[in-house]
Amino acid sequence: MATTSRAVRIHAHGGPEQLVIDTVEVGEPGPGQVRIRHHAVGLNFIDVYQRTGLYPNAMPLALGMEGAGVIEAVGEGVTHLKAGDRAAYASNPPGSYCDVRVMPAMNVCKLPDAIDFETGAAMMLKGLTAQYLLKHCKPVEGLEAGDHVLFHAAAGGVGLIACQWAKHLGLKLIATAGSDDKCQLALDHGAAHAINYRTDDFAAKVKAITDGKGVKVVYDSVGKDTWDKSLDCLRPFGLMASFGNASGPVPPFAPGILGGKGSVYVTRQTLFSHITSRERTQRMADDLFGVVASGAVKIRIDQRFPLTEVKKAHESLEARATTGCTVLLP
Repeated sequence: MATTSRAVRIHAHGGPEQLVIDTVEVGEPGPGQVRIRHHAVGLNFIDVYQRTGLYPNAMPLALGMEGAGVIEAVGEGVTHLKAGDRAAYASNPPGSYCDVRVMPAMNVCKLPDAIDFETGAAMMLKGLTAQYLLKHCKPVEGLEAGDHVLFHAAAGGVGLIACQWAKHLGLKLIATAGSDDKCQLALDHGAAHAINYRTDDFAAKVKAITDGKGVKVVYDSVGKDTWDKSLDCLRPFGLMASFGNASGPVPPFAPGILGGKGSVYVTRQTLFSHITSRERTQRMADDLFGVVASGAVKIRIDQRFPLTEVKKAHESLEARATTGCTVLLP
């Protein structure tokens, strides 16, 4: 039996003004699918990239990559979930900005009772991103306790999780952020050092902190504005791990420059290259659930918007006026 749902969609690429709330019909889940009713939905920069067309999609496009709620029905072949289960996910295809949806079950995980819906919605995409960056995206020489890493936009949702998790792993995370208040926030969440990139030359500061050696890894979701100096922060054979483009895409560059900077490596990562199976998704989620449930990583939700105020939420995110995580409440 079909039901109706509000769904935030765009009918053309552009600014926040393109976000509209449509009424859509939601049917029964097919094989390998579930129907989930959301209690909270996460907001992420990938949603902005899809809205603007940096990551183009067919129209109309329902937005949103993560959410948490209660399973209403499961399709044939779904064995890890049942109706009534609390669940959370980060998943393709987009479409979490809604009351209820039918979606693939592969990346939907049962949410432990100790974690509330808002935390579940806020942490899945960002927390799993931090998990793969710190656990699976390593330099050729590996990472060990005591090693320095550089993390840009460290006061954001992924950044504050990474600050705490890096400290838990014994890493010395050097954070960058765009204000003194945001730098202090990163320090309060476990960063060993913090640099205001608006007032300081972060490359020079990194070299001073590391006694001229540089860091083993730079984790960069900013893109164009931080790229060149980030390469200068790496030690020989270090890894430049790009996972976002908040300031715009990185311009083309000649691979030969990597040799002159110490034979460094470059990788462009996405979460969805990592969560390609039910088993792998569950292992990563269990790791995330474990550090959150233990208190080693706390999920900070600093902004909450009703689903009807989604335009305001996007404006705040693009203006870099947010800290921690943001959730939309259906």
